[in-house]
Amino acid sequence: MAHTQSSTGMSLRFRGVRGSIPTAKSCNLRYGGNTTCLEVRLTDGRIIIIDAGTGIRQLGVEMESAEALSLTLLLTHFHWDHIQGIPFFTPLYAKHNRIDIYSHRPVAEAREILEGQMSAPLFPVPFENLMAVRNFHSAVEPFEVGPARVTSFPLNHPQGASGYRLDCGGHSIVHVCDHEPGNAVVDDGIRGAVEGADILVCDAQYTPAEYERRAGWGHGTWVDAVRLAKGASVKKLVLTHHDPDHNDEFVDQILALAVKEFPNTVAAAEGMLLSPD
Repeated sequence: MAHTQSSTGMSLRFRGVRGSIPTAKSCNLRYGGNTTCLEVRLTDGRIIIIDAGTGIRQLGVEMESAEALSLTLLLTHFHWDHIQGIPFFTPLYAKHNRIDIYSHRPVAEAREILEGQMSAPLFPVPFENLMAVRNFHSAVEPFEVGPARVTSFPLNHPQGASGYRLDCGGHSIVHVCDHEPGNAVVDDGIRGAVEGADILVCDAQYTPAEYERRAGWGHGTWVDAVRLAKGASVKKLVLTHHDPDHNDEFVDQILALAVKEFPNTVAAAEGMLLSPD
């Protein structure tokens, strides 16, 4: 799948948009059934990947012909739907590739978590046997990836999670996934991080009625996403982390409701390509 470079500094392609668990039902195929993964390409050709759900597998397949890759992987947290594609990401198996992995966890702890996911008897290839150069970093402080500045901020989610803001060439993409509004301090920090973003990719897993039964699970509603976009003067809102029980028609209904409140809203779908205006 071709990925043309944006003249605005960054382009964003959705590789996985499903929350909690992958789904392989025909009624979900228009939006997609893979768990969360986003690909951001910068003007200098660098690639930043946000999360490594099952959607990262196809991205890796498309990269197999590259002679050498230098990739940056931003992990929001370590729940399985955000890391379960790592064992199947083929660039990890090539010795000429380099992957820098960032998260809010201490470096040694992050490495241990990913090693555990691939330890016997869970997977036949140990993480330490992967041939690519793998460097772990803390995302607590802002850092640079080529021409982009990356800033992380806390989200309200069981066991912790991070959002990310990417600024490049005067444009910005913000990723706020796996967040449940309600913690005033965290919510204020998120609003500050999101302020004026060109694109806000936001958790919208539940409807308000569903949330009443799932409070405390660490996710928000499309109403919360719209409220954040309005309050932070966002240009475009992208609803993501679709519930595995929400088929294409149901997501269409959620999108229609959100558009009435915030017209420049779209629902994330696998393969969707966006660039900041």
